Amino acid sequence: MRFSELISWTDDSSLHVLAAALVAVLLALLVHRVSASVVLRLTRSLPVSNRAAQQCRAPAQVLLPLMALQAVWHAAPDSFALIAGIRHANGLLLLTALTWMGLRAVRGVAQGIISLYPVNVDDNLQARRIHTQTRMLARTAMFIIVMAGLALMLMTFPGARQIGASLLASAGVVGLVAGIAARPIFSNLIAGLQIALAQPFRIDDVLIIQGEWGRVEEITGTYVVLKIWDERRMVIPLQWFIENPFQNWTRNSAQIIGTVFIWVDYRMPLAPLREAARLACEAAPEWDRRLCLLQVVEAGERSMQLRVLVTSSNSSLNWDLRCKVREALVDCMQRDWPAHLPLMRAEVGERSGAASASRADGAPLV
Repeated sequence: MRFSELISWTDDSSLHVLAAALVAVLLALLVHRVSASVVLRLTRSLPVSNRAAQQCRAPAQVLLPLMALQAVWHAAPDSFALIAGIRHANGLLLLTALTWMGLRAVRGVAQGIISLYPVNVDDNLQARRIHTQTRMLARTAMFIIVMAGLALMLMTFPGARQIGASLLASAGVVGLVAGIAARPIFSNLIAGLQIALAQPFRIDDVLIIQGEWGRVEEITGTYVVLKIWDERRMVIPLQWFIENPFQNWTRNSAQIIGTVFIWVDYRMPLAPLREAARLACEAAPEWDRRLCLLQVVEAGERSMQLRVLVTSSNSSLNWDLRCKVREALVDCMQRDWPAHLPLMRAEVGERSGAASASRADGAPLV
């Protein structure tokens, strides 16, 4: 700093500017304190607005003083020491605070909407749909706000504007490389918008992906976390869901039909097994009483295959129900019909005895 600039800090105009800045900051803090209390009280009965106001309270406490200081710095004379640098620095801080405010506002609105639709109810299909759309759209909006804030901050630097203009004018190869490098980011962003609008799956949906059964635990801006039944986590990029088929067991309803297969001997009567399956379903709280049906689905060379169809309100309950029905059928056969389990038959008689004698004499078999 030059000596003349040091002296300028002590003149009356500089003191007036600093005093005005201090008063502006104090008034801004007072306005924030009063307005925050009023807004929170007015929005107490509005969950979405109240959440947004709560989230914006902290950034507003920084934003209002910065806005007041920006007004003071622009009104200050150009002879004020380092006024150009102070204006630029305050402008950068102001843009940062505005970006912070936008992020917190979007988060508050999303939290307010989600709070209106709890998922801890029996019929939560609509709630899961709202949660998925809200989170995906909120993350997309937050990404756009961050990019806009960074762009506005870079535009405050004259050198950065010139560099950007020269790159756009002359660096086609650099632009191509940058586009290729940014392709995963934008493809996931577009995939996130497609998932949020079309909703092929939602939070807590049951998906089958590459043979793995799991529930959608989290949807971020770039990937989906699938909670596997054995507590593992599968992380899948959003773009994968746009390009590959997958199973959704809870797309329109969580109700599901499960199957139980069992092999029995041909001499096994079916009526006792039908009764055992019915009793097992009636005794199981997992059964929703829609269907309990035993059928012969295959007649093999040595035995026949039975299939029992059972229904439940969701896939987790259906898995437990299938296990209970299978155990009941096996217990019934072991207890009452042990001779009718699948058997390996062999014919024993005069022909088999003659065959054994021929082998002993060395004579050929006909």
